[in-house]
Amino acid sequence: MYLADRTWPELGSYVAEESVAVVPLGSTEQHGPHLPLATDHLIAEALAAAAADRTGFLRTPTINIGVSPHHRQFHGTMWVDPPEFRDYVESFTRNLAYHGVDRVVYVNAHGGNVEHLREVGRRLYKDGEVYAVEWMWDESIPGLVNDLFERNGPHAGPKETAMITHIAPELVREEKLEEARDEGLVNLRDAETVVHGARTYYDAADNSRNGAFGDPTDVTPEKAAELFEAAADQLVQLLEWLDAQRIEDLLPEPHVDPQPGSRRER
Repeated sequence: MYLADRTWPELGSYVAEESVAVVPLGSTEQHGPHLPLATDHLIAEALAAAAADRTGFLRTPTINIGVSPHHRQFHGTMWVDPPEFRDYVESFTRNLAYHGVDRVVYVNAHGGNVEHLREVGRRLYKDGEVYAVEWMWDESIPGLVNDLFERNGPHAGPKETAMITHIAPELVREEKLEEARDEGLVNLRDAETVVHGARTYYDAADNSRNGAFGDPTDVTPEKAAELFEAAADQLVQLLEWLDAQRIEDLLPEPHVDPQPGSRRER
């Protein structure tokens, strides 16, 4: 169920019976010469839509711009600063809670968002109002990613190329795949930016001239479909697990006994 397509009475019927929401988040940032800037938010939205359709749970509009200053040297990259991003997502989630949602999955497709979504989840958890968890699609199927692709990359590599190949193949610049590999960085260990154990890089441009990592030529439509379906299945299982939990079991445990002040004379 996509929230923005529904009327308010229809949504009232949903929250009268259900309390789960799926929130897709990504970025608008460079993904090498072969993938669109929309890559991350397209992946998040497609996975969230597939899982919501299969489970019937509520899907919100996608948050398209994330924490991406480490890609700022490349044309078109957009970003918000971390404090503003965290506050926005927290406010967005509290809005859902006001309408009756008490458990949220952040369907995330951008590594730069991870720590900030975890922090938002921690804030909400601490307040005991909403249980929100961050879910990063490729981290749900690491074995399959490694099995499918010999030379992976953390950004604009074969796994992301495969996902866009499945979701929106017309947006993949196939004639640029070899350029992405040959003028990018296939293996991070070859970057020479770890010196005496210290990571001396901060931006993607410090490591890759064209912003790509890994070998995106190692993608087929069959691999792309397998990757997408495996990730979507993991998300469906997470949502079903979350829905089955009692909210009391998801929120913070009480202070251990004896309770502070319980034996104090009044």
